[in-house]
Amino acid sequence: MNGKDVAFAGLFAALTAVGAQISIPIGPVPITLQVLFVLLSGLILGARLGFLSQLVYVVMGALGIPVFAGLQGGIAVIYGPTGGYIIAFPIAAYLAGLFAERLGRKGMLIGSALGVGVIYFLGWLRLGLFLGGDFKKAFFLGVTPFLPVDAVKAAVAVVVTERVRKVVEIR
Repeated sequence: MNGKDVAFAGLFAALTAVGAQISIPIGPVPITLQVLFVLLSGLILGARLGFLSQLVYVVMGALGIPVFAGLQGGIAVIYGPTGGYIIAFPIAAYLAGLFAERLGRKGMLIGSALGVGVIYFLGWLRLGLFLGGDFKKAFFLGVTPFLPVDAVKAAVAVVVTERVRKVVEIR
């Protein structure tokens, strides 16, 4: 890992933090731009650096730096209703990057879909536990409203990645 890698990983951790602040509260889980930057980190930086950038983001928040939605930070946020989504970010970035590296444009689409799926799954699990085991309610609060929005974010991530790769050599 060189200085450029560290800088790009830090940049995407910071972009994810900014994306968290662009938030529309719709219940226990707000709509934010975090997922867009999680996917972009994996697609643009690749699996390893994408994972690292999101791990840095999660650790910053866990340490109390207010990088999560609503300028929140701390381990209580990770233990709260949105913690599963946050914990899934490094895995989602890794998957998006891995499939993009191996399969090109088609892999970007598959990796983005899998990444969003992992975010939903871990987020739904944590939210369901937070709601006392009501996983059906958790699905309707924490997954269903986000399906169309995150499909658009995934498509935007692929288009942005293609354009960025034409201009900037990152890997």
